[in-house]
Amino acid sequence: MSALAVEHPPLSGGDDWDSAVGLWKGTGAPKGCKVEIIEGIVTVAPPPVNDHNLIAELVQQRLYSVIPDGWGVFQTLNVAIPSRSGLYIPDLAVVPRKAVPRGENFTPADAAELVVEITSRSNAVHDRVAKLNGYAAAGIPLYLLIDPHATGSPTIHLYGESSDGKYRVLWAGKFGETVPLPAPFDLALDTFGFPRP
Repeated sequence: MSALAVEHPPLSGGDDWDSAVGLWKGTGAPKGCKVEIIEGIVTVAPPPVNDHNLIAELVQQRLYSVIPDGWGVFQTLNVAIPSRSGLYIPDLAVVPRKAVPRGENFTPADAAELVVEITSRSNAVHDRVAKLNGYAAAGIPLYLLIDPHATGSPTIHLYGESSDGKYRVLWAGKFGETVPLPAPFDLALDTFGFPRP
């Protein structure tokens, strides 16, 4: 199953964000599906396969060993980027707990210190393009893209140092290599154990 776009009339004027959020809240997606707003369009993606979850768990475990007290590694945090008409649910988001608004549906993207996306066959293009641009525009310091579905062999890209809404590639490699996450993480992330499709 691939990601689906929820059909709605084109949004116009200053109500784009509020209208998209209204549609997002009203989407009756099956349990376990990921419902996001990507470039103003509400999308529904099926639950990921277990290999995806195993990668997320390995990364999350390593991140918990280096993050400061008071920070969390969240798996289902709704990250809002109104300027890009985006409401993303990264596979992992490292955010200071005090920056996560209580009782709200989403967290401002600029609260995140790191976001991690692991591509699925159904949403790889979103992670590689729309979310790359959205996270950079929001000023999130680091974006780790783990791409088991890259052409040829699985790849990993670490993006950062955003300027004018664009990231710079800080590191690129393949599964099995060690990703050097810079401060404030200072983590050598071993990817040898990542499952391959």
